[in-house]
Amino acid sequence: MRTWRRSLEAAGVSQGALRDDYGKVARFMRRREPAGYLAVRLLVPAAHQPHALAGYAFASYTDDLCDRGTVAERVRRYDAWSAQVRTALGSGSAGHPLLRAFLHTAAARELPHRWVESYLDGARIDLDFPGFATEADYQRYVEQLTWPFLMITSGLAHEGGGSAGFAAACRLFADAAQRTDILTDLSEDLRGGRLYLPVSDLDRYGVTREDLEQGRDLPEVRALIAATAATAHTTLWEAGVLLDHCPREHRRLIRFVLDLHHQRLRTVTSRGASITRRPVRDRPLACLRLLTRSASPRTAPTGAPGGTPVG
Repeated sequence: MRTWRRSLEAAGVSQGALRDDYGKVARFMRRREPAGYLAVRLLVPAAHQPHALAGYAFASYTDDLCDRGTVAERVRRYDAWSAQVRTALGSGSAGHPLLRAFLHTAAARELPHRWVESYLDGARIDLDFPGFATEADYQRYVEQLTWPFLMITSGLAHEGGGSAGFAAACRLFADAAQRTDILTDLSEDLRGGRLYLPVSDLDRYGVTREDLEQGRDLPEVRALIAATAATAHTTLWEAGVLLDHCPREHRRLIRFVLDLHHQRLRTVTSRGASITRRPVRDRPLACLRLLTRSASPRTAPTGAPGGTPVG
């Protein structure tokens, strides 16, 4: 692993103030997503590490604003941030260090602003989340929020945001990753008064919201969770085409991310109804094993059907 200073030099970040901004990006991501931070530092070329972290820091900071406090507090805070970001996109300057670093990264990587605008529009859904009545409602959420999130993070691997094939592969992964997150965070979301599983899925398996909120270990609940995990796993296998559409030097990170989600889904499946009572969290040693595996020259995602190499 190169030093952070060497990575900044490789990325062409030479100005003192801008270096400080990227330093704040690194500290923010190290604190918020230690596994993701380490994966970027170990698996991504040095010249791209500051840009990768800047994209994730911006998107994650925006996401955090939508999740904390009362609805009124979230709306007020998010509206101010959204206005600040839109102004910054137009002017090229900003007062917030994470946003300044992201602006520099977006310009350096020629990220299409439409993905940022789409993400800002989509993030409003989470300010007062109404829930999903149907699978179609869930897919619209992925289209409007999760997909743009990926395009302003993973999309930075390509100058200009990547090809249509890359965007389509990111759309598949957005679906798989979102459904995985719904399962791993189910207990915490329920305590916060939110349910991200479509009501139509609950009805299909004869499960009530109260069953989930009370953490009832029922056959119907286990069946709902197993079916949701299976759907996510299938989409995740399909999302392995990302390895065909990303630059070769970024495949190790993509491989790690795919493997990490396969691992999370296996944990969800093994735990069954208990995920309604406590969240699924990554085990540090298991993550380290995945990092080691992903750093090897060529391996298939561990969840790939039949062990078939992907990419």
